[in-house]
Amino acid sequence: MIKWAVSILVNALLLIVIAGYFDSVHISSIGAAVIASLILSVLNVLIKPIIIILTLPVTVVTLGLFLFVVNAITLMMTAALMGSSFQIDGFGTAIWASVVLSVFHLLIQKGILEPLQKR
Repeated sequence: MIKWAVSILVNALLLIVIAGYFDSVHISSIGAAVIASLILSVLNVLIKPIIIILTLPVTVVTLGLFLFVVNAITLMMTAALMGSSFQIDGFGTAIWASVVLSVFHLLIQKGILEPLQKR
């Protein structure tokens, strides 16, 4: 449970950073980033596996790179559910945001959180 909460907070922080970096990503507040992170987490558990199974042939052919498109789809779904408090202006931006989110989440998870858990 604590690991999940830390993951939600890390995603919220990364969404704020992404909104600051990309002009076409808008988050209205820190609370909106946390709620967007929660929604993204739920979508990743419920919807993402279905999308991955449906797009498995394309994912295999692209050697897994299509998963960034799947992540972009879940980000766009999150933005659609959040309304005006979290907006992504285009699908290309969503793909770049999903790449940044995935890479930095992996770096934070492997570089900071897992070494702290081993202590």
